[in-house]
Amino acid sequence: MKALFHDAKAVLFDLDGTLVDSAPDLGYAADQMRVARNMPSLPLAQYRPMAGAGARGMLGVAFGLGPDHADFEALREEFFVRYTACLTERTYAFDGVEALIDGLRAAGLAWGVVTNKSQRFTQPLTAAMSMFASAQTIVSGDTTPHSKPHPAPLLEAARQLGLAPADCVYVGDDERDIVAGHAAGMRTVAATYGYLGTHSTVDAWNAHAQINSPLALLQLLPGA
Repeated sequence: MKALFHDAKAVLFDLDGTLVDSAPDLGYAADQMRVARNMPSLPLAQYRPMAGAGARGMLGVAFGLGPDHADFEALREEFFVRYTACLTERTYAFDGVEALIDGLRAAGLAWGVVTNKSQRFTQPLTAAMSMFASAQTIVSGDTTPHSKPHPAPLLEAARQLGLAPADCVYVGDDERDIVAGHAAGMRTVAATYGYLGTHSTVDAWNAHAQINSPLALLQLLPGA
């Protein structure tokens, strides 16, 4: 049987919630802000669903406020400082991701990362994890003037790979990943093992496929 994406030449991935579980470090940074204010610590389980939303998500859980709050900017900067200090301490690849990368390389497929995470965090995180050494492109949230769900970061990754967007598959755990993938003209895969948020209906995203584990992706690709 022919694989769903039998003609794919590259796979691009979201980072947090798709390749790596960074929720423990993101949650820790936000929770330390609570502790510093003599507020009780919250369990990681409360932070995890919103980890994909970065500072906005973590501060929403920790303090119940959003970007429209007067204190948000100052709290976000404090969060960034705290997260920078711990961003590689508790973050790890999801089970099966390293084997998935090995499988992509064995099949002769290029791979890379397109994340909304700022380069100030993406660079040290990916540098600290050996599996990213073989990535052929890493596009951060501030690499282009726009971040996902705008297609610009995905189009930049395809440009760096020297491929047409239609030759690429994009895998992510958030609706904005699928929206960006469609807008860029790429095939899309929803990673249902990721963070997903608290009100997600994955079927409504209209991804071309869904996977409930990293290694399941190989069944959709040539050379599997």
